[in-house]
Amino acid sequence: MNCKQNQKINQVKDSTLVVGIDIGSTTHYARAFDWRGIELGKIFRFSNSREGFINLKDWMQRISVKRDKSETIVGIEPTGHYWLDLGAYLKNEGILLVMVNPYAVKQTKELDDNSQSKNDRKDPKVIAKLVTEGRYSLPYTPDGVYADLRVLTTNRQRIIRELTQIKNRFARWFAIYFPEYKEVFRDYESESSMLLLKRACTPEEIIELGAEGVNRIWREAKLRAVGMKRATTLCETAENSIGLKEGTSAATYEMKMLLADYDYKKAQYDSIMEEIARLCKEIPESEQMLAIKGIGLITVAGFLAEVGDLRRFESPRQIQKLAGLSLRENSSGKHKGQTTISKRGRSRLRSLLFNACIPLIATNPEFRSLHEYYTTRTVNPLKKKQSVIAISCKLIRVFYAILAKGAVYDGKKMLSDIHRNPQAA
Repeated sequence: MNCKQNQKINQVKDSTLVVGIDIGSTTHYARAFDWRGIELGKIFRFSNSREGFINLKDWMQRISVKRDKSETIVGIEPTGHYWLDLGAYLKNEGILLVMVNPYAVKQTKELDDNSQSKNDRKDPKVIAKLVTEGRYSLPYTPDGVYADLRVLTTNRQRIIRELTQIKNRFARWFAIYFPEYKEVFRDYESESSMLLLKRACTPEEIIELGAEGVNRIWREAKLRAVGMKRATTLCETAENSIGLKEGTSAATYEMKMLLADYDYKKAQYDSIMEEIARLCKEIPESEQMLAIKGIGLITVAGFLAEVGDLRRFESPRQIQKLAGLSLRENSSGKHKGQTTISKRGRSRLRSLLFNACIPLIATNPEFRSLHEYYTTRTVNPLKKKQSVIAISCKLIRVFYAILAKGAVYDGKKMLSDIHRNPQAA
């Protein structure tokens, strides 16, 4: 048991009231215990509202006075976003809120009754028991610019999903009404293509417009990449199209809706990216992060949003654990299994780092050299995916040095810090 675990256990004393709460969407359930696990009072049900939170506070105060408790620790199992309002209320009231791992709750709920049953009465007790054993963590909710970045990056991902849905609807439309369109325009999202689709999208409308009419649309918009040759090819393709001929009026209407949805989401995306760029500038160290070749705004903003203020961490290993990139050993006796990453933590952060390292290896000579060393060394060479994960951990250490210590990125120094086995040179 490590020192921090002992500190958590020592925090629960004879004078401490331990409250376990099972979080729900509209109704929460609480149970109170002392440090030995003896229940103090009956189960308390309260609503997810200010009135319910006040009732919870009064209930805890009554028990504290009756049982001579001077401190209170509230433990919860985080369930989506439903705990956020309660967490903010308890923080404002000066009541310590801690979190237990949902997986730990699932694994320990059979200890008392040897049953896999899950209910609103059982879960608060399991949560409180884990708190008394020191098996909890302190919640972190970013504030200031980090809170704004987390909200904006989350919304950016939502907009990307919605844009992908719209693009899939575009693909379906073309497959039904004009399959040959992509032979003329490989990128239907190009300015010339989108401009044409707003005026004429079905083969019949393009034939009626004619090559001159199509070219006139582009000339009026002063587009240089397309001209009469492309317009002629498009009209010839439209004449030989196998696209569905029935329901073209409704198909035109559908295309107008798709274009309107696309323009609206693209405008939202551009606007949110401008705001993300503005917020990143408020963090001076972000410029040094962006100076690393192969690192873009999305990576920097996503990292800052997921991790928050790095000065709260004592070492980059804590961030590595937060991302679920810490190593997990699988051995027993003479058996030594494969070592893998834990995948316990913020999956979004882990995915962000992995996806950032792939173009980083391709464009940054120092990181590419590191990748080649990991995959070709004589002793314990890594597979390509393993190397990307190792470089993800290295990137964490680089970001930590920049953000927490104000260091300047130096590619040569980064490579010199690698402990190379002389036999693997």
